Amino acid sequence: MTLAQIEARGAHEAVARDLYRAADITVTKLGEHIGARVEGVRLGGDVTDEQAEAIRTALAVNKVIVFSGQEHLDDDSQYAFARRLGEPTAPHPTVTSRGEQLLTIECAANSWHSDVTFVDRIPKASLLRPIVLPSYGGATTWASTVAAYEQLPKPLRSLVDDLWATHSNLYDYAGQKEASGGIDVVQKEAHYTEFTSTEFYTLHPVVRVHPETGERSLLLGHFATEFRGLKASEFASLDALLQARITKLENTFRWNWSYGDLVIWDNRATQHYGIADFGNQKRELHRITLAGDVPVDIHGQASRILLGDASHYSSVEQPRRLSAFAA
Repeated sequence: MTLAQIEARGAHEAVARDLYRAADITVTKLGEHIGARVEGVRLGGDVTDEQAEAIRTALAVNKVIVFSGQEHLDDDSQYAFARRLGEPTAPHPTVTSRGEQLLTIECAANSWHSDVTFVDRIPKASLLRPIVLPSYGGATTWASTVAAYEQLPKPLRSLVDDLWATHSNLYDYAGQKEASGGIDVVQKEAHYTEFTSTEFYTLHPVVRVHPETGERSLLLGHFATEFRGLKASEFASLDALLQARITKLENTFRWNWSYGDLVIWDNRATQHYGIADFGNQKRELHRITLAGDVPVDIHGQASRILLGDASHYSSVEQPRRLSAFAA
């Protein structure tokens, strides 16, 4: 990170602290690049405008924010709270058998990814709440794709600034052929069949500009299948190099779930990984995603649909720059 970036971050955080005070909430950083705890607010559809704006800002600054002690939340109030932060999407573009408002996560997505990057209108954020937890294990880890980009040496940055990747839903952790993550092989295969029932292919910039902050981040993860203009072997090598930088431990944040937690992550600035270290125990969490925009690269070029129409899944948000990140 350059001196200018450090100074800019300090300025953003100073404005954010004023917003937190005005909303009477407390935001405590849990990591240098990612992760914070938010206290002083009871979540639901009745959060004030000031609280909602402070929460949006805390999320933009910290990429992942954790709320504890929210045992009062149920599916309806989780959905009502989500609506205070944006417009909820349908649960999933292809997985339609698990409800109409939220997606039930019944296993651990033990592969690094951002949610639903195979469509053009990538969700801006996800809200996750535990319903059934194993007696051990089952944590989730997030990685900052903004920090990873900022740490790239100039030669690598010059390369990825003009690189584009195809993303597809024809790969997913549920297609793995071994039993893990609290779900057996038969269930995995059935889920994978539904997951791929409609094919999606979208061309995204590898470096996207965050619409609310102006920050640049790396848009990759396990739905990325190839780099435009490069051979398959070159994709594998370069993708592994970039993913290693994204998931560098200093750029990650790990949360061990407890009942009453709710975690929100900025899907435009992170990847995440559910840790399948709980054997065949049950693990269930409920996820709501919020509609996002179509990514643009550093030159203002937007992602392009190659196959598949996601209009049934989500609207396209018209984002605004947050006051803490005003130019």
